[in-house]
Amino acid sequence: MHAMSRDMYVIPRCFFLSLLLPLSFLIFLSLKSTTTFLNKPPISGGTTLKIRPVYTSYESYIHHQLHKTTNPKLRKIWTTRDWDRKIRVFSQFFSDLKHKKLISNTSKALCVGARVGQEVEALKRVGVRDSVGLDLVPYPPLVIRGDFHYQPFDDETFDFEFSNVFDHALYPERFVGEIQRTLKVGGVCVLHVALDRRSDKYSANDLYSVEPLIEMFNGSDFVFSRKVDGFGLDTEVVFRKRKPIHRL
Repeated sequence: MHAMSRDMYVIPRCFFLSLLLPLSFLIFLSLKSTTTFLNKPPISGGTTLKIRPVYTSYESYIHHQLHKTTNPKLRKIWTTRDWDRKIRVFSQFFSDLKHKKLISNTSKALCVGARVGQEVEALKRVGVRDSVGLDLVPYPPLVIRGDFHYQPFDDETFDFEFSNVFDHALYPERFVGEIQRTLKVGGVCVLHVALDRRSDKYSANDLYSVEPLIEMFNGSDFVFSRKVDGFGLDTEVVFRKRKPIHRL
């Protein structure tokens, strides 16, 4: 009886440690990949882009983002109740972009900050089969692990990149720079952002116009922006890369 009790105690403890170790390793990788700008203060874009002064270090920023991304209740909602609804809405957005010739079935696509990958699945369902997502926490096979401030891809890898997490970027210029770097010349980036309302407590910046985006996408042409209804985000902004960009 005592031996059984001891075994029952050891197994849960080992399981708990197995959860902690990958999380710690993930944070370490995220910090290691950002050493070139880790100690630099985020730059606000005047009155139309403001960085929220809530993080004392990049480590604290990563911890805060992971608090939402690893929340088991939220992940259950994202993969059950929200799954079909979000795929349906994303599919409508992507079908419209296909109609505008901004993406095609032969495009190689990346969704930046994809969580559990509803937007990736939506791309696949509208015919863009070569699609993958990137997030701090992977969700195989749709989403791989990575930090959007330091994408784990070669220059000019993708024809199309989509993101609705610009507000989560602590370093917006780095976020944009990595999208431009990994897009092929002629490739298209589509962002969904909030201009008319403030985002949630996990946001790292507040954007008040598209002008800071146009300024940061200095290697791309501004194609258009329009109002949308995208899960609390109200504006779609589209850019097309015009020249090679290298890592900052």
